Amino acid sequence: MRIALGSDHAGYDLKAALVSSLRERGYDVLDLGTNNATDAVDYPDYGEAVGRAVASSEADLGVAVCGSGIGVSIAANKVPGVRAALVHDATSARLAREHNHANVLCLGARLIGAPVALDALGAWLDATPDEGRHVARLAKLDVLDQRVGI
Repeated sequence: MRIALGSDHAGYDLKAALVSSLRERGYDVLDLGTNNATDAVDYPDYGEAVGRAVASSEADLGVAVCGSGIGVSIAANKVPGVRAALVHDATSARLAREHNHANVLCLGARLIGAPVALDALGAWLDATPDEGRHVARLAKLDVLDQRVGI
């Protein structure tokens, strides 16, 4: 499984820890940048890059990080086919995958530390998207993707 990761400068250190953890777990990692924590960059560029990698099937899943996680989640969700979820712990990450079939995990580096973020990542990756009552709701999200620009 290939996972795309991207972050702005505020999320760089956390992204580096996530990349290491994913590689240790045997995942193929597509690192979309940024490459340091000192040069200021714009979070929409990285949220979009992760979203596009997932929507185009260049990656199976994506992880986006910025200071709060809010900016990258907004940017990633502008890409049709992306269901980016901003999570704050393992429970919200698991539920995002099970109930919402989130294909992009968003994290706020300034709001949660690496241990919590790594737990959330693990819970999200280990979760299985549920079917049942969630399928009709996901279909409604797909309709919203088709209405882009209306």
